[in-house]
Amino acid sequence: MHQHQIYMRRCLELAALGMGNVSPNPMVGAVIVHDNKIIGEGYHEQYGQAHAEVNAINQVISKFDNAADLLRQSVIYVSLEPCAHYGKTPPCADLIIKHQVPTVVIGCRDPFDQVDGKGIEKLEAAGIKVITGVLEEECRWLNRRFFTRVQKHRPYIILKWAQTADGFFAPEDKKQYWITGPETHKLVHQWRGEEDAILVGKNTAAIDNPQLNVRFGVGKNPKRVIIDRRLELDSSMHIFDETVETFIFNEIETTIKGKNKYIALEDFDRFVPQYILYQLYLQDIQSIIIEGGAFTLNSFIEAGLWDEARIFTGRNNLINGIKAPQVNGDVNEEHLSGNDKLQVVYN
Repeated sequence: MHQHQIYMRRCLELAALGMGNVSPNPMVGAVIVHDNKIIGEGYHEQYGQAHAEVNAINQVISKFDNAADLLRQSVIYVSLEPCAHYGKTPPCADLIIKHQVPTVVIGCRDPFDQVDGKGIEKLEAAGIKVITGVLEEECRWLNRRFFTRVQKHRPYIILKWAQTADGFFAPEDKKQYWITGPETHKLVHQWRGEEDAILVGKNTAAIDNPQLNVRFGVGKNPKRVIIDRRLELDSSMHIFDETVETFIFNEIETTIKGKNKYIALEDFDRFVPQYILYQLYLQDIQSIIIEGGAFTLNSFIEAGLWDEARIFTGRNNLINGIKAPQVNGDVNEEHLSGNDKLQVVYN
C-alpha cells in the first residue's frame, strides 16, 4: 500500500498542474508503472482536450517500441475514477481496456452521475484488477471545487478580504483605502487565475472601478459577477469592457449585450446569494472568489454559503470605520504575505 501511495502522490502533483484550465472538469493525474518504474505519466491539461489517462498512455506509446507489451504488464494509477461515458472525449475506461492494462489503482470515485462507479464496473467486467481509495481524502480535497458543484449544485465559494490590525474593512466614508502590500496584491491576482469567476457588489465596483483580472499574475482572467440591483453603475467602467464574460445580477432586465449578460432576479429582498449561485451553477461556473464589499460578503456568510475564507490582516489601524466580516470555522492555514498576515478558514 505504501508503494501505491507514492505513485498516487505523483498523480496528485500532476493533476494540480491543470488548476485553472480544466473547469468544469476535475483535475486528474495518471501514472503508468512497469517493474516499479514510471514509464508514462500525464494530466488533464485543458478542458475539452485529452484526459490524464490518454496522455499517460500516449507517452508510453511515443517512448517505447514495445509499448503494447509494456502496457499489458503495467499498473496505471489515476487520482480520479476513469470516465465511462462519451463527453468531449471518449471513455478512458475503454482506452485502458483496449490496451489491456491489468491493474488500475484509483484515488477516489467520481461523483458525476454518468461515472460514479460505472468506470470501475466497466474495468472489473473486463477482468481488470481495480484497487480504490488510495489517498482518497487527498484526492477528494484536490477536486473540492468539482465535488462541490456536482454534489451541491453550486460553485465552490472562496471569500477574500483584507482588514486592518484593529479589525476594520474600510473607512467610514467608503473611500478607496489600501490595507495590504504589493506581495498580497500579486498573490490575489494569482488566485484569480485559478478560479472560474470573481464577484463584487455595486459599491465596491463604484468606489474602486476594478478590472478584476490577473494583470499581476499568470493564467486566464476569471469571469466577472456584479451585483447591481438597480443598474446604477456607469457603463464606461472597466467591468463592462467585454474582455471577459460578465454577469450583472439586477432586478430590472434580462438581456445580453456582447459579453455582458444581465440577469434579473425575481426577488431581490430574499435568497439573493442562493439565486445567484444557482444561476452560476447553470453557467458551468465551478468556483468563485467573492471580494467584497462588506455587505456582499456578509450576505453570503449569513446564508452559510461559503467554503473557505482567505483573510489578510495588515499592520495599520483605522480606529473606526466599517467593521470587517467575521466567520466561524477552522483556521487551517496561517502564512505571511510580505508584511501582511494571511489566515485561511474552512467552513
